[in-house]
Amino acid sequence: MDASRLAFVDGSFDLVACVQNGICAYAVDQRALIRESLRVLRPGGKALFSSYAESFWGPRLAWFERQAAAGLIGEIDHERSGEGVIVCRDGLRLPLLRPAEFAALAAGLEVAWQAVEVDHSSQFYLLEKPA
Repeated sequence: MDASRLAFVDGSFDLVACVQNGICAYAVDQRALIRESLRVLRPGGKALFSSYAESFWGPRLAWFERQAAAGLIGEIDHERSGEGVIVCRDGLRLPLLRPAEFAALAAGLEVAWQAVEVDHSSQFYLLEKPA
């Protein structure tokens, strides 16, 4: 199902989770993804999004290099990779979402949200729909 056009009625869930860098890993309108998550939440419900932390660049790049060596993704294009974005020669592009970028996406949505970095590897964004 397209996460930016969920086939659920308004207010169906207490929690919506989009993890494993799902907000960045697919070619979706990130703001539409957030709005749709909020639409299917009940009042007081929470939406959780995760991305990679900027401080995790070295281990993250090494992990994707292992995936490329195993043939699971295309070869890493080291010249085009950097600044938090891994680019493969087959066109795969794997960015991350920084707190300032998330703030821009959440602007005007009238929800409380917070950003929390965990274990120097993951950046979590938690939104709460007004009750």
